[in-house]
Amino acid sequence: MRQQIDIDLKNRLSKATELEGRDIIDTGRYLIAKTLLASDSATVEPLGEDNPLIFSAGPFAGTNFSNANRLSVGCKSPLTGGIKEANSGGTFAFAMGQLEISRLIFHSAFDEWTIIHIPKQGPITFIDATPYLGLGNIECAKKLHELYGEKISLALCGPVGEYQGLMAGISFSDTDNRPTRLAARGGVGAVMGSKKIKAIVIEKHKMPPFKEKRQVMQAVKAYGKLLDEAPAVQALKTTGTAMVGDLTNQLGALPVRNFSQGQITTKDNEPLKMGGDYIRELNSSRGGEISHACMPGCLIKCSNVYADKDGRELVSPLEYETIGLLGTNCGLTEPDDVALLNEIANDLGIDTIELGATIGVLMDAGEAEFGDLAFMKQCLADIRTGNERGRFLAAGTAAVGEALNVKRIPVIKRQAISAYDPRIIEVTAISMMFTAQGADHTAGNAPSFKTTDLTVPEVAAESFKMQVNSALADSLGLCVFGRSVTDENLELISNALNDAHGTDITPEALIKIGIDTLKNEAEFNRLAGFTEKDDELPEFFASEALQPTGKKARLFAAEVNQSMNQLILNRAI
Repeated sequence: MRQQIDIDLKNRLSKATELEGRDIIDTGRYLIAKTLLASDSATVEPLGEDNPLIFSAGPFAGTNFSNANRLSVGCKSPLTGGIKEANSGGTFAFAMGQLEISRLIFHSAFDEWTIIHIPKQGPITFIDATPYLGLGNIECAKKLHELYGEKISLALCGPVGEYQGLMAGISFSDTDNRPTRLAARGGVGAVMGSKKIKAIVIEKHKMPPFKEKRQVMQAVKAYGKLLDEAPAVQALKTTGTAMVGDLTNQLGALPVRNFSQGQITTKDNEPLKMGGDYIRELNSSRGGEISHACMPGCLIKCSNVYADKDGRELVSPLEYETIGLLGTNCGLTEPDDVALLNEIANDLGIDTIELGATIGVLMDAGEAEFGDLAFMKQCLADIRTGNERGRFLAAGTAAVGEALNVKRIPVIKRQAISAYDPRIIEVTAISMMFTAQGADHTAGNAPSFKTTDLTVPEVAAESFKMQVNSALADSLGLCVFGRSVTDENLELISNALNDAHGTDITPEALIKIGIDTLKNEAEFNRLAGFTEKDDELPEFFASEALQPTGKKARLFAAEVNQSMNQLILNRAI
């Protein structure tokens, strides 16, 4: 048994609805698309009261099932104008599962800034948030832990979300109570700010009950054993996501200086400073943690705790997308500099992909030299205070690039492109083009998949497979980094779901969840006014040859969408 809790913010009322069986399984990204479509949210004002904000935990949340405590946050995006599911690690979904809450849906808006407290027993309460306004997330979390203790998880609207800056995410507690796990993309933090929710405090409790607990625990062990045997998982455990920097640099697909280059030259036998091997050894030598779990129970532990030269914790985590967009894309060459900026961004609760792409555009416009760390720190200072320039920057890459008349504006559907140049990494490029989410690598990422000798329809077929599997993972609260195990063991997953919740779901039905998610998201965006033009890559990718490979983009929306829509129609994988 689980609950859906709907909270009417304006009237400060909550209503609980009991869920059973399939309603508990249909969660995450699938639930968000289905719910937003049913509520006719495609045409609402994203920062208005009629835009629901949805938190959804997966069917195994609250347990030590590895990878299964991800949280989906959904709404109509104020950044893209389309549907948005922003995914986060941390402990909030874990706490929801322990309180047997499947989903929280926030309707309307508070009249005054408020903190929501969800206890393990008793009613939900609402507290005046005035003393916490304007605080960075680190200080805000510290004060809330002083008030509520350590056995809680937090969801925070940072200072940028307070003024509805579109690069604002929602920050969640990690396993050590740092408020540094973000549902970062699409401006979901601005939506939280528009509802005047400063924070949500949820208590942890105990593992939730299941229909057949013993069988579920056996599945947990079996899944964990498969993870331990998977080479891709072991690489992530020892080197973290930063290892992707070594790969993209080798391929010539690393974003460098606002996507004007694809590679940083290194001396023979020397590792890339902005890559996983170098960062692992540097961090280890300083006493930092090279392997850290972003959520309870995770066996992959692909995160880290990065230490400075004096051994002081600087930031957790320092990961590839930040290294690529806020680092090399802005001309930085030292991981310490990226970590320093990452620490500030985490305190503000903002998307480092959008931030890095925005600053890269500023530098390309001539406002600073690439690599100017002082300029980047000043940008963050302006964003923190929310002065006129700060609010301009917090509107994101598309708005800033258009205002400055920059040629290279690396966005799709007005959301910044992730750290994979689409001229080289084509499976991911198609995922970022086709997904209704805006440019987002997590929609279907395959950076090492070779496409040079493949046709566009053949590349689209691989992207389709990645997109369906990623949508399924996001719909079950599973981390996509377990994909090498999850994708090949859907019978294990379906059996575990049936044992947990008394259902009879099949592997084929799981695949249908992924496909239906894509279809529902596409329908939402169609109703919101999106057309095929919105799926195009920015023109400069097709007109400018990327060095050192000399490649130009060959992907265009008409051919990509024709291939993808046919695959969806055929429900082929």
